[in-house]
Amino acid sequence: MTLSTAPAPLPVEPPSGCPFDPPAEFGALRTTRPISKVGLPDGSWAWLVTRYADIRAVLGDLRFSSDTTVHGYPRSGMTGGGSTQNRGFIRMDPPEHTRLRRMVTREFMVKRVEALRPEIQRLTDELCDAMERAEGREEGGVDLIEALALPVPSLVISLLLGVPYDDHEIFQRLTGTLLSRTVTDDAREAARTELRDYLDRLVTAKEADPGDDILGRLIVEQQRTGEITHDDVAAFAALLLIAGHETTANMIGLSALTLMRDPETAERLRQDPALMRGAVEELLRFHSIIRNGPRRVATEDVEIDGHLIRAGEGVVVAVPSGNRDETVFPEPGRLDIARPNAQHHVAFGYGIHQCLGQALARVELQVVLGTLLRRFPAMRPAVPVEEIPFRTDMSIYGCHALPVTW
Repeated sequence: MTLSTAPAPLPVEPPSGCPFDPPAEFGALRTTRPISKVGLPDGSWAWLVTRYADIRAVLGDLRFSSDTTVHGYPRSGMTGGGSTQNRGFIRMDPPEHTRLRRMVTREFMVKRVEALRPEIQRLTDELCDAMERAEGREEGGVDLIEALALPVPSLVISLLLGVPYDDHEIFQRLTGTLLSRTVTDDAREAARTELRDYLDRLVTAKEADPGDDILGRLIVEQQRTGEITHDDVAAFAALLLIAGHETTANMIGLSALTLMRDPETAERLRQDPALMRGAVEELLRFHSIIRNGPRRVATEDVEIDGHLIRAGEGVVVAVPSGNRDETVFPEPGRLDIARPNAQHHVAFGYGIHQCLGQALARVELQVVLGTLLRRFPAMRPAVPVEEIPFRTDMSIYGCHALPVTW
């Protein structure tokens, strides 16, 4: 897919002075050109879909493929190029996607995740205890990302998968490289290889001693019966490790900062904790941290709202734009924790690829944000918002660091 005149690149930068808002270009495109062409870093182009209804239409249509090996798929560094090795089922289509996803669906069902709530609360309380004891709070603040936002989802997913938590720095470092929009292809490939080798060793060790965890059950129930291979288990591990901590960690950081800057809403949640579930849905809509996808490629000609997308043409779905669509969410730039339809956001995607771990993410956000509001009512940023390093260089938006004091 090439054009004689290259279209404008994919918008990724938030407006100046508005770090919580999606790129300003999305608002204009939703109104004037909701389906338009966008340039990609490799010189190719894809369709950019910015309106809520069209986003759901694309994500709910099986004629749009998630398979990164299909000709025309709009690749980015985090998709892993066209490699078939350790892709994970989110980069596959039915029936293989359906078969593999079903193997772990039960692990993330609402009832099972709710049973984890006391353990998530315990881990959160322990980390908050450590924050209270932390030195240097008065000087430069405590980094909320390092002290709480990253450790909670990392501890939880490590526990669920049976990954030694001592290894969490390994997969956090490698994930950071894989999700960066600025590192070189060589650096990204080196990180991908190191993660693959680490997971290969992990799965080999668990094959000898499976344990009562997700990877252990996959080995006993699926690998030993011939349904999947060693490499399939490693692909499950890669997908769940990355998806299980990076996105939630960044949502925790952004949500905490949002509530610190909105004391009226924070106090409302302190006075009525029952509002937290709805607040989390609104925060997910408001922030939409996946800033350049998801992505698809048409496997046959498809018409979306009068636009013909031909077979082999790629599509980039602008989730942050859909969640700020004023025809669906009135006053979309305002955080309203009582918004009646906030749960209809597409922050977790839509269709058969809707986020598998969304119930877990919701519980983690509810527990962590509720605990912060209760235990640190005076918490505030330790630096001006202009000095907070936002992740404009990453595929998943958030804060690289968030110094706080109280």
